[in-house]
Amino acid sequence: MKWTFNTLTPNVLYTFGGILTALLLATAVAAILAYIKKDSDFTELKLRIRTWWLLVGLIAAVLLSTVELSIVFFALISVLALYEFLSLIELRKPDRKVLWVPFLVIPIQYLWVYMEWYGMYIVFIPVYAFLFFPLAMVSIGETRGFLRAVGTLQWGLMTCVFSISHGAYLMVLPPETNPAGGGPGLVLFLLLLTQFNDVAQYIWGKLLGRHPITPRVSPKKTVEGFIGGMITTTALSYFLAPFLTPLNLYESLGAGLLIGFSGFVGDVTLSAVKRDIQVKDSGTILPGHGGILDRVDSLTFTAPLFFHFIYYFRY
Repeated sequence: MKWTFNTLTPNVLYTFGGILTALLLATAVAAILAYIKKDSDFTELKLRIRTWWLLVGLIAAVLLSTVELSIVFFALISVLALYEFLSLIELRKPDRKVLWVPFLVIPIQYLWVYMEWYGMYIVFIPVYAFLFFPLAMVSIGETRGFLRAVGTLQWGLMTCVFSISHGAYLMVLPPETNPAGGGPGLVLFLLLLTQFNDVAQYIWGKLLGRHPITPRVSPKKTVEGFIGGMITTTALSYFLAPFLTPLNLYESLGAGLLIGFSGFVGDVTLSAVKRDIQVKDSGTILPGHGGILDRVDSLTFTAPLFFHFIYYFRY
């Protein structure tokens, strides 16, 4: 197999430098707060920051390596996310006989990414897996709860595999179309804005939040936090998009609004799922954050929408 190193531009390296600077500041602030307010417990904050160091280091290593390793990285995220999802939901006993099917779908889906076969990549899960998986479940012979089981498992495939795989496909888009950042620039832009939007909506909600926006799903989310996060994320997109992507001024604003809105929808959608199955976090693999799904909930919506946005306008 021929290894293709990712196209690295100074802009991508500068952006990583900015992220590392922000993490250093956050670490320093946490240490100062712990020193000044000795009676307060900052354990969770320190755990969150420590995990962010690990995540940023891992993402940097992947994006600074090869296209193939980048694809494997996203495939691994899909495996972990799907495993978490399947471990959370209530399954019928017979369903366990066909749980190998969704995991078989993952390497095939990412093979299309590696081959840059867009036509097959875009229809494999929504069409072929969608039609084949119910057939596999029919072979079990259990009809009670069939519709709920099929719908739940197919929704898991769409969010944990199909949606996340769009991040991998950004890595194989023609780099010459994006001289500012190449594939790594597109992925970095997507990840940075998605996570920034989560933080911005949280901070604005804490500062100005008065009116709950989804009181029965996520009571702490407010209209003010949602609007403030959208505006702040769009502003960041305005300045960052020309640095990492081929988007022009108006497209940059559109991308910011799209990521801000879809990130919120992804967040509250996964919150609704967790409330339905009565769990707080999807797992414990990320100290201070919870599970993989807790960290990629927004990404399951922002990744496909941003991909098709930029694919339509620039590719």
